[in-house]
Amino acid sequence: MDVPKDYMTTLLDHGLFASAQMLGSFLVSSSSVNLDTSPHLKAENLHAYKQALHCHRIIPKQNASAVRSSLSASTRSSSPNSFNISTVNENEVKFKIASLYFVLNENRAALVEMEGIPSKARNLQMNLLMGKLYRNSRHTRAAITCYKECLRHCPCIIEAIIALAEMGVAAKDIISLFPQTPTRGARSTFDHFDSSRWLQRYVEAQCCIASNDYKGGLEFFAELLRRFPNNIHILLEMAKVEAIIGKTEEAITDFEKVRSIDPYVITYMDEYAMLLKLKSDNSKLHRLVHDLLNIDPNRPEVFVALSVLWERRDERGALSYIEKSIRIDERHIPGYIMKGNIYLSMNRPEAAVVAFRGAQQLRPDLRSYQGLVRSYLAISNIKEALYAAREAMKAMPQSAKALKLVGDVHASSTSGREKAKKFYESALRLEPGYLGAALALAELHVIEGRNGDAVTLLERYLKDWADDSLHVKLAQVFAATNMLQDALSHYHAALRINPQNEAANKGLDRLEKQLKGVDPDAPEEDEENDVEDADADQEETELL
Repeated sequence: MDVPKDYMTTLLDHGLFASAQMLGSFLVSSSSVNLDTSPHLKAENLHAYKQALHCHRIIPKQNASAVRSSLSASTRSSSPNSFNISTVNENEVKFKIASLYFVLNENRAALVEMEGIPSKARNLQMNLLMGKLYRNSRHTRAAITCYKECLRHCPCIIEAIIALAEMGVAAKDIISLFPQTPTRGARSTFDHFDSSRWLQRYVEAQCCIASNDYKGGLEFFAELLRRFPNNIHILLEMAKVEAIIGKTEEAITDFEKVRSIDPYVITYMDEYAMLLKLKSDNSKLHRLVHDLLNIDPNRPEVFVALSVLWERRDERGALSYIEKSIRIDERHIPGYIMKGNIYLSMNRPEAAVVAFRGAQQLRPDLRSYQGLVRSYLAISNIKEALYAAREAMKAMPQSAKALKLVGDVHASSTSGREKAKKFYESALRLEPGYLGAALALAELHVIEGRNGDAVTLLERYLKDWADDSLHVKLAQVFAATNMLQDALSHYHAALRINPQNEAANKGLDRLEKQLKGVDPDAPEEDEENDVEDADADQEETELL
């Protein structure tokens, strides 16, 4: 068996329900499970783990003083054995108080309670909480020690593996923590060997992602997915990475597959919301937000998704939702990314820098680097933009996206265009199918009057890419060279792919005026153009 049930029992016995849910997704999706097993039975098994997690979340929250009162009452017991009992109870009560403080984001108070528990008296659940608290307080070394202690006792604590990878612990060091010799019989030996192999692959995948080796991470996850078909956790991890590196279609496919398997998943659904907005799929975006609000309106992902939905109508309202998401979870990176993007759309690049820096402090990834470069360029701070782009290139030496970032900075000044051209070409050599670099290089050709080169470059991509931005760029190049019918054809092609493409709609409107002999820059007198989409407004208001 790929996932020994002993590990599941250990997690449930220690009250680690979130970890049990993650491990449960491996248990029910293992390819070694009898193929005749009823899908309904598998679903019921996973549902049982989710129920355990749900019960854990809805336990009434007691305040710290109430818990302390119960402790005081126990210590006043007249029983001759009360001393030993109260000692045990005291550690448990301190842990419960710390857990309450943790839920309230009062990390310092939680740490005071937990540090009052002797290290030898801490169980698995306590060590995991200590790891989270130390990490939130940026005591990285102490956090690593706690997470390692967890894995020595139970190697299948997925959240501990992820945390260690994100804090820079090498894959071999994490794997060395796993028990090397099983303690029971021949069958146990087989189970141990089998589970150890997939766990090692999982560790390697997470360490690749943490070190920005997205390609390597996706390859390991794809290998795991063959062993655990339809595994929700792996599909979500893959979709998140695909979203970060711009593989939009693949990410959307994986997110939709997750929702088809389990429509109640909230994890990473704010990432999915951002992709739907990028594709202008407003119908799916509305449905997603509606579903998330009905599942659990108190999760940070829900408020980020609300912000994504609301940004088009009310940027300030969208910003308030983002602030709520960060108040719920100060370590929720998509909240900072979305916050930075909103500030950029509000033409507040200085504030955007702060937001993207916040994301970087938690965990640098491609999007935070991209946001910083855009923000610094918006305030003409070329030096800082170049520094951020070069940092991205150092962190991701085999990334075409990082090379393009450096090119973008050089392209912002007349003297840097030749350097920009070299970086864009290098990005395309590294990743020939990278449309973003092709569009940037085409724009550079147009700026320098090489319209023919731009058209030749872009038309090479038409065979493999049904992308609205590609058609828009071709339309703009043709319009600039007065080939209006060709431009018209490509604007229409863009709108067939994405009817909401703003650049295509504006470009087409301008082009049609030119074809009619009307000055496209003349001021509008038709007041109907100012009428807002009342139906869309009402739909969004009802939802929110």
